[in-house]
Amino acid sequence: MKKILFITAFSCCFTILISQNNNQYSNPIIAGFYPDPSICKSNNAYYLVNSTFSYFPGLPIFKSYDLVHWKQIGNVIERASQMNFDSAGVSRGLFAPTIRFHDGIFYVTCTLVDGNGNFVVTSTNPSGPWSNPVWLPEVDGIDPSLFFDGDKAYIIYNSIPPDNKSFYNGHRTIRINEFDAKNLKIISTNRILVNGGTDISKKPSWIEGPHLIKKDGNYILYAAQGGTGFDHSEVAFKSNSIFGPFIPYEKNPILTQKNVDRNRKYPITSTGHADLVETENGKWEAVFLGCRPYETDFYNTGRETFLAPVEWKDGWPIINPKFETVQYHYAIPLPITKIKNGENYAGNFSYKDNFKSKKLQKGWLFLRAPKTKWYNLLNNELSIHLQPQTCFGKINPALIARRQQHLNCTAITTISFNAKSENEKAGLLIFQNEEHYYFLAQSIQNNNPCIQLLKSSTQGEELIASSPIILNPKNIELKIEAKEGTYAFYFSVNNKDWKILAENIDAKFLSTKVASGFVGSIFALYGTSNGIESSNSAYFREFQYTGNDKPYE
Repeated sequence: MKKILFITAFSCCFTILISQNNNQYSNPIIAGFYPDPSICKSNNAYYLVNSTFSYFPGLPIFKSYDLVHWKQIGNVIERASQMNFDSAGVSRGLFAPTIRFHDGIFYVTCTLVDGNGNFVVTSTNPSGPWSNPVWLPEVDGIDPSLFFDGDKAYIIYNSIPPDNKSFYNGHRTIRINEFDAKNLKIISTNRILVNGGTDISKKPSWIEGPHLIKKDGNYILYAAQGGTGFDHSEVAFKSNSIFGPFIPYEKNPILTQKNVDRNRKYPITSTGHADLVETENGKWEAVFLGCRPYETDFYNTGRETFLAPVEWKDGWPIINPKFETVQYHYAIPLPITKIKNGENYAGNFSYKDNFKSKKLQKGWLFLRAPKTKWYNLLNNELSIHLQPQTCFGKINPALIARRQQHLNCTAITTISFNAKSENEKAGLLIFQNEEHYYFLAQSIQNNNPCIQLLKSSTQGEELIASSPIILNPKNIELKIEAKEGTYAFYFSVNNKDWKILAENIDAKFLSTKVASGFVGSIFALYGTSNGIESSNSAYFREFQYTGNDKPYE
């Protein structure tokens, strides 16, 4: 049965088009670049956080009552004073947060790589404001996870091998420190809980993203293993003591897709980095990251957040127990409780932002934190003052973005811009990192206004298509259309007829397999004066997004 539901939230209209049985939900539950999910429960609500690397605001917080309908209620890192991302590459910055709730306080632990390392922040309200980071220099590694056990607390994390001597590539350990949750400090030396992974004789790689739970008197440690590609998996260990020894589950992994046919139709791959939660009905669910590739292993949507049921067998948690493959649709785990003004993140959907509100909606991102406010919302327009910084640099450019959330989708914006020189460009960007992007820009070429398509290159940018614009119309529509492995770029000067500037442009250039890193592609409203100070601005009247992937039809 096809459901169509219209939801209006502030200045954004979200049209949900989900093809599913009324008793099922769609995976991923949060589509697009939302990796490394962590979840906790407080009273009758669930809260989820994701990695954002060098994007700002950092670490979005989502709320749900039924694990299916979600609303972003805030960001953990929302003040530029909290953290500095300057000079950090797109896939550096904030790695693998964990969210926990204890005794009226929410805690998020995380790692700022290439910076001060591991930290903890707190709030009594998950929508914020969150505290400034309290740094934990004793935690030597990444992926810290907080665990409460009675009146004591602990942090476990991915760390260096014993004596910092690797037996093989990807040799890591899981370590534990006792933590003073009141004063937010480490109060013990670390101990090793897991060395290498499930069986060190088989050289398991990259044991990371660990979490602890206690069930039936036993401590269950679960963690990702095998890296973030096809071999990604989730494994489990058990002990009757918080300090071990932790014995691996003999039927590990508890979740993986590494042994499934890679050429199957509409695959979900690379699953792992899970977090478990017990629901109010006593059942368990897992959130975890996964990928939806085309042509076996290309994806532009990054690593996304999935949900699957957990079944306990002989004291071990098994994720996705009834299927070999992770499913696009499962039975809804809890009574449906839609959240007020919630966006849609699952299935096929579309939305439009008319920029009528006084603040940017929470789905928008900056690349690194702005030091000055070079944008404004006024008169139903988003104005972007051109900055000398560029998206191929490592300082905050004049870029405001939304994620690509489908393999097949369209992004459209309307721009009013009058370039004063060939250095000045503004328009619609599809971006994966500083060296992998396409820029559909309005500019000047040979003293005449034009629409250009620029591609990133080792030399900066390469012009791959251009079209003159007669009379330099005030409002121009720009459109980027994604069809799995290709992008097409359009413009309209009369708000009616689309002209193709370039089609069948290689989208794999922006895929994780080619561009590398841990992020997905973003559509961005962007303006730059390319190293020269400018008094010029570009005005964007709206942004529209529509996604339509086959599994949801």
